[in-house]
Amino acid sequence: MKISISIAMAVTLLAGCTPQSLETAPVAVDTPQGQVMCQLYLKEIVQWDRAISHPGSMELEAANAVCVAEGKRRQKG
Repeated sequence: MKISISIAMAVTLLAGCTPQSLETAPVAVDTPQGQVMCQLYLKEIVQWDRAISHPGSMELEAANAVCVAEGKRRQKG
């Protein structure tokens, strides 16, 4: 799996694409602490998925983990 992700990233970089060109529309994910807004990318590149807003009671690292988990959930989809 890591090999295919690395290949996808290499192809993306060689093609001159920027992460912004691979963005989806922002996605809202409800958590017990509140809503996290996620910026997701291609299904093959979930490690780029990140939080663009999150509740003040949640650390950014935890919010980013929520977004990566959402990307993985959609990847299985």
